[in-house]
Amino acid sequence: MSKAIYVLNGPNLNRLGKREPEIYGHTTLAEVEQICREAAGDRAIVFRQTNSEEQLLNWVHEAIDEASAILINPAAFTFTSLALLDALKMFEGPIVEFHISNIHKREQMYHKSYVSLRADSVMAGFGAQGYALAVKYLVTLTS
Repeated sequence: MSKAIYVLNGPNLNRLGKREPEIYGHTTLAEVEQICREAAGDRAIVFRQTNSEEQLLNWVHEAIDEASAILINPAAFTFTSLALLDALKMFEGPIVEFHISNIHKREQMYHKSYVSLRADSVMAGFGAQGYALAVKYLVTLTS
């Protein structure tokens, strides 16, 4: 049996559907989780969100031992966290960095991703529905 795919979400994503819907849409985090589970089919998904950098690091450390792949929407930690980059560098499986909005069309501060230095793939601008594409991609890679 294949290991689970970890879907890790960073700060403020618990406010999806309410926070800046003109940028992030109206889909809630609970709906994103359902999208991911449906896209995974029979594959196990570990779906989590935190506003804490420490907690996100702990989940990446857990994934090092327990996951076949990581889909991560690090949110603001994308642009600030060398600690997250260092943790992700320890993971040997595929990593997809995911952003609901197209970060490259946004302000300059959103253009430099530390996570991209480790990610195997980056998806940006597909909206919340893009999570399904990323999960299906990781299922294919790790089957």
